[in-house]
Amino acid sequence: MNGITLRVTAAELPIQLGQLLEDGYRLTLVAAHEDTDAFRVVYLLTAGGPDRRVELELATDSANPQIPSMARLSFPLGRFEREIRDLYGVVPLDHPLPHRLVRHRHWPTGWYPMRSDAGPPPPFAAAEGAYPFVRVEGRGVYEIPVGPVHAGMIEPGHFRFSVVGETILKLKARLWFTHKGLEKLAEGRSPGEALPLAERVSGDTTVGHATAFALAVEDALGWQVPESAQAARAALLELERLYNHVADIGALCNDVGYGVLHAHAQRVREQLLRLNAEVTGHRLLRGGVVLGGAHLTAVPTAARIARIGGDISEIADLALRNSVVVDRFAGTATLAAENAREIGALGYVARASGVDVDARRDHPFHLATTQIRSAVRTEGDVLARFLVRAEEVRASVELLAVLLDGLSAGSIVAPPPRAANPGAATAAPAGTVSGVGLVEGWRGTIAQRVEIGPDGRLTRLKVVDPSFLTWPALPVALRQTIVADFPVTNKSFNLSYAGNDL
Repeated sequence: MNGITLRVTAAELPIQLGQLLEDGYRLTLVAAHEDTDAFRVVYLLTAGGPDRRVELELATDSANPQIPSMARLSFPLGRFEREIRDLYGVVPLDHPLPHRLVRHRHWPTGWYPMRSDAGPPPPFAAAEGAYPFVRVEGRGVYEIPVGPVHAGMIEPGHFRFSVVGETILKLKARLWFTHKGLEKLAEGRSPGEALPLAERVSGDTTVGHATAFALAVEDALGWQVPESAQAARAALLELERLYNHVADIGALCNDVGYGVLHAHAQRVREQLLRLNAEVTGHRLLRGGVVLGGAHLTAVPTAARIARIGGDISEIADLALRNSVVVDRFAGTATLAAENAREIGALGYVARASGVDVDARRDHPFHLATTQIRSAVRTEGDVLARFLVRAEEVRASVELLAVLLDGLSAGSIVAPPPRAANPGAATAAPAGTVSGVGLVEGWRGTIAQRVEIGPDGRLTRLKVVDPSFLTWPALPVALRQTIVADFPVTNKSFNLSYAGNDL
């Protein structure tokens, strides 16, 4: 890994973690590993200005794996610990919230799907009692259940509202209805075989996850990628940002009754999807990122991108000139900066609350992205999240003008480093190596970490979509709002079910 790795004891862990968090590092990823003689937990912390990465490794007994819970140091740490317990059976001692996170209560007790001895999924067992929703009781209080099956194409998620009158007292979001075992599917595959899995973590974030995976593999193997290929990858990331942001801008208008702008936003989104198909051969930009480089079937002109960007800006400006839109957006579902920081929110949600985190600047893989004009607001409401998207569209158009200059269609790929194991089919290290990829996807920072064995195959892939860290912020923002504002608030967050339910 391109950074510092420290092996720590259980007694040293809270000291090291506490110091790094105090020094401004962000908890980016926590991953469990099953080694031949022990379980191992890796804590990745990162900081920008300049790009800094520190890994702490803690080994624990294979027969009775336990780690000290660090949940009181960091809210995200507590959620990672619960995920690890559910998938590996590694117990975080004295965790303040010990019930299941990933495995629903009808999953059999004692079955941990990421372990090597897990075998095929067993039949569901009897549920271990009802899920422990917090009930809000009192005169006039009632509950509204929504989902897990929804009327649209979105994946399942259950929302339970505790309401008095129209005011939301509490919302509980229950996810992980479609745990896919994606990280397990990656084990034993070559990096080339695993790349299509990375592209499909979350369909609207093809480039973000494919780039993070490629960067992690290249970091592990010392694979030097040409500068022009990095520029192509950065350009694809901005194209992905554009088609998703314009869709959200239109959908937010639609949720407050301004349907004509939604129709125009869909028109522009369709232009971008067709442009994507020209650039990579796929409307969702699959195939553009390859290991060691990038492949473009066409390169759009900066003028064409600018025209599309102008269309999006006009839609946003028309929305902001409508008093009903502004009235519904302003002051709705405010997420305070303090809450955003404590929860670990990322992307436009964090930036709309004044938390300026952007991997393009903090963890750049191309020099041009270090100059990105970060869109930051402080209000933290639906309007701020709308404005951040609109401002990021303008910034993406400006950045694309720089990145596309000099690019041409075709493959830009560096050959893999010479295999340390001559018998390996692809580049393979002499021993197990690890690498990390950090990318600013359109929803926020994506982190992926790989370990590659001497045979050149993955022994571990850990994926952290920004949605995993940001989902807990949605119920916080919705406190004391009204039920009718849930759709527009949910759309202003627009978090991924697929990216969360790995």
